[in-house]
Amino acid sequence: MRRLRLLAVLLVAGLSAAQDSHTEPPLTADAIMARVAANQDRSEAMRKQYVYRQHTHIISHKPKGRLLREETADYNVLPTPDGTQKELKLLTGRYWNKGKYEMFKGEPVPQADSLDAGLIRGLREDLSNEKTKDGLAKDLFPLTSEEQKDYEFKLLEQETLEGRSVYHISFRPKDKDEITWAGEAYIDAAEFQPVRVFTKLSRRIPFAVRTLLGTDLPGIGFNVVYKRQEDGIWFPATFGTEFRIHALFFINREVSIALENSGFEHTHVESKIKVVGPAD
Repeated sequence: MRRLRLLAVLLVAGLSAAQDSHTEPPLTADAIMARVAANQDRSEAMRKQYVYRQHTHIISHKPKGRLLREETADYNVLPTPDGTQKELKLLTGRYWNKGKYEMFKGEPVPQADSLDAGLIRGLREDLSNEKTKDGLAKDLFPLTSEEQKDYEFKLLEQETLEGRSVYHISFRPKDKDEITWAGEAYIDAAEFQPVRVFTKLSRRIPFAVRTLLGTDLPGIGFNVVYKRQEDGIWFPATFGTEFRIHALFFINREVSIALENSGFEHTHVESKIKVVGPAD
């Protein structure tokens, strides 16, 4: 009996060891991001099948001072073969003028050639352009395979975020002298899709530029939250940032941006090609 018990123990131990030997090694940060890149590349085609609403709210004010201009814009976003088409549905705002706030609605906006009006218009167009499938400027985050080539990644830990297991990964450019985005990303461990991304400048603008040209962007960075749709497509749902612009010695502003995508509806964009043969 003792021999049988010992044999059983050894058999169980051997099975456990065999199982352990077949356990897959943990994924590296590069392997995780490679899967993210593949998913992002495939998702671009699928995102063309969605229409949704986009709400932007941008504020320009003096550093720790008075609000100078505020604009809120609502768009319908429609897919096109090359990206998205945005239809402005409502534009409202206010601006400081001669000791009081003036309200406005629709286009053309008042004082369109002013510093703050131009700043807000430029930010709205640059950060939410029409050449991407998800309504956000594609070069903000290194998620696709093309963008990841210039970055290095580090796996910080695996944790839980909003009830889902995620990989917490940091990223920065391979070229330490390049001024671009660095930050952290939370990647869904089951579907290898971004859940949340934080960015900041990879390094401060050089001292010579700050002193000789009077240009700096202290505090600039972005926070994007992605939401999963019912059919498994992940879309950026909210986008936010606050930063200061100090340029050419006379431009000194603090800017707040909030963007929200909502009301996603699945549609189908199909094109049919009729092949006509030679005439008899």
